[in-house]
Amino acid sequence: MRGLNKFIIPIIILIVTLCANNIQWGGNHWKNIIQADGKGYYAHLPAVFIYKDLNFSFFDSIEKKYPNPSIYYDYRVEQNGSTANKYFAGTALMMFPFFISAHFLSPVLDLPADGYSKLYLIFISISAIFYLWLGLFYLRKVLLCYSENKTLISILLVLLVFSTNLFYYTVSEPAMSHIYSFACITAFVFYTKNYFESPDFKILLILSFLLGLIILIRPVNGLVILLTPFLAGSWLLFKSRLTDLMKKPDRLALSLVIAFSIVGIQFLIYKIQTGDFFIDAYGEEKFNWLMPHLFYFLFSYKKGLFVYTPILLLSLVGLFSLFKKDRFKFFSMSLFLFVLVYVLSAWWNWWYGGSFGTRVIVEYYSLAALLLLFAFEKMDTKAKRIYFYTICFACLLICQIQQFQYRYYHIHWEKMDKEHYWRSFLRIDLVPKNLNPNADLMEK
Repeated sequence: MRGLNKFIIPIIILIVTLCANNIQWGGNHWKNIIQADGKGYYAHLPAVFIYKDLNFSFFDSIEKKYPNPSIYYDYRVEQNGSTANKYFAGTALMMFPFFISAHFLSPVLDLPADGYSKLYLIFISISAIFYLWLGLFYLRKVLLCYSENKTLISILLVLLVFSTNLFYYTVSEPAMSHIYSFACITAFVFYTKNYFESPDFKILLILSFLLGLIILIRPVNGLVILLTPFLAGSWLLFKSRLTDLMKKPDRLALSLVIAFSIVGIQFLIYKIQTGDFFIDAYGEEKFNWLMPHLFYFLFSYKKGLFVYTPILLLSLVGLFSLFKKDRFKFFSMSLFLFVLVYVLSAWWNWWYGGSFGTRVIVEYYSLAALLLLFAFEKMDTKAKRIYFYTICFACLLICQIQQFQYRYYHIHWEKMDKEHYWRSFLRIDLVPKNLNPNADLMEK
């Protein structure tokens, strides 16, 4: 295993690429690469670089040109008598290098340069795989800050990809924002820890850029700033670095300018679309701060975080390890996780629509990997380690089987309950027989 450590990320990426090729790139499957919210995220690119139309009047003609009624989704909203895109532009910014590559190559390959032909969509799939690689690259660096056990770190990288829905949102729905947020937040975690160890001005500028990009992709993920006390490692160091930064207002000002300039891209788009710098694109879709669905968010059969990615429940063992080793890290991490779950579960649509599992936690999986690292280090005997590895492997199998079932609608994207969950639990034998135990959910 030690010889594989340096190659573990390329091996993971190779496996994921082969899966993407098998599931999405062949036949007409490429037409499903961009769907649901991903349509809105991606649409900024053809709107700006092909159609010169940020009011998205090309939407109807594209839907007719590439009809796919099963994934039809209109991302446009009416604001001030104009049409705007409901979704933020950060994901499109991350996709840009792959979009522009497809745009130049499509005519060469005699494909329509319309933003929606086959090469564009396959390149978006490749884009997600690239950002998975980038996220794992930084995650390995983060884990090495806490452990020198490279074999354990390699195992954790494998577990993180294949025992969570990180795999699903790379392979099956690569246009969603989560894999892009995962890469940015993991890089932010790495550079923040480095900044507290050595407050270099260049690192501060990188952090400012990353924070602006994180917010531009998905504004609620600006919550990551609350993780900085944990990454500092102690209250004294956190306070010291913050005090030092306040004493250098020129550096602080430049950092804020960089972050706000990135976020400002969205306000500029709104201005072009509607004449106003700020609009409420989500309308009646709000947070209900007094009624978060904490239990359902974590444990429901509908979309429970721990039901569809059980390894995340196992990772909480790492909190017990932190409690014994370092109370400050324990409380700062626990507080962040509570605030994160509270905020995300307070959204009116706490299950976040059609999805596999709880998709809005994908961006924070670097923390799950850290907690698993702390949990593994708590296993101080061979018997405990074997037992823990066995449970982790079981979690991986359960998650992969459930993702397989989800692709064949044995797990419904939005209507699961206790009865239907256990009716289909691990029944992969029914897929080859074309027998769906939850076919009734498709009829409602």
